[in-house]
Amino acid sequence: MSVQLWCLSFRQPYAGLVLDGVKTLESRWRPVLAPLENRTLAVHIAVQDWVGEEWRMVMSNLLRMNEVQVQAVLDSGERFGRGVVAGLVEVGRTWICPASLQGAELQGLEQAAVLTGLQDKHLTHLYNPRWLKEPLRMRGGRDLWTVEIPAELLP
Repeated sequence: MSVQLWCLSFRQPYAGLVLDGVKTLESRWRPVLAPLENRTLAVHIAVQDWVGEEWRMVMSNLLRMNEVQVQAVLDSGERFGRGVVAGLVEVGRTWICPASLQGAELQGLEQAAVLTGLQDKHLTHLYNPRWLKEPLRMRGGRDLWTVEIPAELLP
């Protein structure tokens, strides 16, 4: 028996940050996750890393993590390696971040997204992250695709 779910590939460190509950807001230039509101999404860990280091600045400045804490979160996110479906997360509401947003409200969103420069992007709330019991090795797809997850791997 298995479960069929929509799946989205995330580059590291963001895949691990989503599954460890550090990143609770996904940002995309298009409303990719909007049709999945109130549904479960499978999280695929891409082989390639995210280009850029803004996540490190957000973790140290906004989340107030020291280097040891940052490294512990990064190590946790690598527990299953790359090129795998590693976990599940629930998808919440999607909205557009206003271009005019500034100050504490913007900073709060950046903290939740572990990313800066959110204005004009589609933001989606993510909640209830959980790791699979074991990784499901699979090549990633572009945008959303469906994946069959064996029931014995479900958390």
